[in-house]
Amino acid sequence: MEILLKNAQTILTMDDGARELSGADVLIRDGVIAAVGIGLESTGEVVDAAGCVVTPGLVNTHHHLYQTLTRAVPGGQDALLFGWLQTLYPIWSRFGPEEMRVSAMVGLAELALSGCTLSSDHLYLYPNGARLEDTIDAATEVGMRFHPTRGAMSIGESDGGLPPDSLVEREADILEDCIRVIDGFHDPGEGAMVRVGVAPCSPFSVSRELMRDAAILARDKGVMMHTHLAENDEDIAYSLEKFGCRPGQYAEDLGWTGDDVWHAHCVKLDGQEIDLFAKSRTGVAHCPCSNCRLGSGIAPVRAMRDAGVKVGLGVDGSASNDAGNLVGEARQAMLLQRVANGADQMSAREALWIATRGGAEVLGRPDCGQIAVGKRADIAVWDVSGIEAAGSWDKAAILLAGPTQVRDLFVEGRQVVRGGMVTTIDLPLVIEQQHRLAAKLAG
Repeated sequence: MEILLKNAQTILTMDDGARELSGADVLIRDGVIAAVGIGLESTGEVVDAAGCVVTPGLVNTHHHLYQTLTRAVPGGQDALLFGWLQTLYPIWSRFGPEEMRVSAMVGLAELALSGCTLSSDHLYLYPNGARLEDTIDAATEVGMRFHPTRGAMSIGESDGGLPPDSLVEREADILEDCIRVIDGFHDPGEGAMVRVGVAPCSPFSVSRELMRDAAILARDKGVMMHTHLAENDEDIAYSLEKFGCRPGQYAEDLGWTGDDVWHAHCVKLDGQEIDLFAKSRTGVAHCPCSNCRLGSGIAPVRAMRDAGVKVGLGVDGSASNDAGNLVGEARQAMLLQRVANGADQMSAREALWIATRGGAEVLGRPDCGQIAVGKRADIAVWDVSGIEAAGSWDKAAILLAGPTQVRDLFVEGRQVVRGGMVTTIDLPLVIEQQHRLAAKLAG
């Protein structure tokens, strides 16, 4: 099957040469980019991209999709991380499979509308029969490329941890279920639509033994590893008190650095930790809006990038962001680095690179994140003929002046968004279900 994106105003390829093409075309064949150039022809469907900027699909490297059901919860709106968690844990304990699935569908559709084609997810609690496949099924329906991670919490309040005892699991059961979901759903091949990772929640909710055992299991299975790290000052203080070292050292001691590892947030990494991550090729999921919302601080992304650390973007959970707009996240990342370091310290194009190619590198997906022959046909089409870009002298600088919603989105060559509307699911019906479930939880 062929689709030809024709006569784009600008194509930002994010390829190795960072090419930008004007008046150019992209030919998609059987889910792969077959050609990029000017004057291409096809006997298949032709999509007119005149007046549009075409980019690779954006890549979301950190999310908690289940949290889309708990946006703007009173009591958590103005709290720091630990207090926020303690407000929300009792609500989350009442979730079940339907809540997980519907919340994930809403979150993934929201991401798709913001230009995202590949999303990870960190699901670390499984109340009332919920399972990882509740979210995998949602991603399959929406048509998103998906990298769910089997998260876990094992230290409850009675053992000095943060989560209530009702939300923690036995560590043997956690490891057994990791094996089940990897064997059942992980696809290591090029072009995979689902890859599964292993992701103990955080140093303050699992034991050292589980962290170490999870790393051994992940490497035995050949899957990636993910957790939260160095998110705020409380996080650093906890690590120093409980482990006698900073989070980066803790991660390294337990085998949690390397090309197959990425950590969320990393707001408080110091220079030594940044060098460690650069040398070990450990990735970082930068979540600027959530870090602002929770008052965690501004992650040292400029220093990370200059040192050679792999950095991608994450929207984080919608309970700590209240939105899942990934192109908005890219703009926020750019603005925060300018606030912290100066207006010349992050360009719109660099921030967009982090949101596309950078995220693909963090998730170990060299087949995604760029518009080049042989790469997967994950493509976002942004209409820059409207009011958001009216008067812009550089229409390709969409993070400075451009739309926050795509016109069209292709994942593996399949059109998931057409004319600003999700094509794969009945989104109004899903939103209605979401409202019903949220009202039930609130009541």
